Amino acid sequence: MRFWRLPLDSESHSIPHGMVHIIENRCKGCGFCIEFCPNGCLKQSKRFNAKGYHPPELVLQADDCVDCGLCTLICPEFAIFTELKAPKKITEEDIRKVTTRYSRKDTRFIKP
Repeated sequence: MRFWRLPLDSESHSIPHGMVHIIENRCKGCGFCIEFCPNGCLKQSKRFNAKGYHPPELVLQADDCVDCGLCTLICPEFAIFTELKAPKKITEEDIRKVTTRYSRKDTRFIKP
């Protein structure tokens, strides 16, 4: 579904924002947190930790973390966790970002 405007009740909703914490020396470089992050907030770093693995690092759009907790749940070494920061009010830019990220590529209903 494509949103073409900000919902009327947008003031009553907010987007949670998380802060990702990585314990680099616990990481064994499996990449599960990178693969299962729904917003793509993590990538594999080029540096090595004490065990000789490449731990994950935050990418530039790390503000996209919505504190879903998937990285925390999937990590077999308990090397990553998130912390809830202050929620953010929904803006038109957020609607545009979600629409382009999750929308179907069906263009039958879009006028040129």
